[in-house]
Amino acid sequence: MKLNWAERWAVNNPLRPLQQRLEMGWFEKRAGLGTGKECILEVGCGRGAGARLIQRAFAPRHLQAMDLDMDMILRAKRYLSPEARKGIAFYVGDVSRLPYRDGQLDALFGFGVLHHIPDWQGGLAEIARVLKTGGIYAFEELYPSLYQNVLTRRILLHPAENRFRSGDLRQALAAVGLELRDSIENRKIAILGVAVKR
Repeated sequence: MKLNWAERWAVNNPLRPLQQRLEMGWFEKRAGLGTGKECILEVGCGRGAGARLIQRAFAPRHLQAMDLDMDMILRAKRYLSPEARKGIAFYVGDVSRLPYRDGQLDALFGFGVLHHIPDWQGGLAEIARVLKTGGIYAFEELYPSLYQNVLTRRILLHPAENRFRSGDLRQALAAVGLELRDSIENRKIAILGVAVKR
């Protein structure tokens, strides 16, 4: 699901890269990825701030960053300098149909993406499918109480049905073979997690 004007503002505000930098520091300590992995993907890359942080932290041989919205890909190409874009391949794509073979990726990052997908379980299954055994899914996700409350549901655009909360997400991760290695969570608001493909 593409973002509306309010969500575009939220993900492109000046504080978002700072938040992602803090989250990336948390991921670095807990993911156990090291540097120089073959291939890492960021889904829902937006303006590219997360991809740049992934590149700096993990220096993969191939870093790919995709978004469902071509406007966001174009924004990423404007936001990042030509030097910062080196080594990052940006493309339009759908998390529900990732263009990779089974077990191809070392890691996949998603900063607040899954809760935008109507069939989030299908998106999660795709994420698990493309990860290698031992591959890492590092994610930030929001729960409905944050984006579907009396105020935000009038401003933000999210699917209304089939939403997940903490227990639902944890069950779905386990069902697709992703073991939650570590997380920091407010069960009413959001989760930051690192899962490993078994």
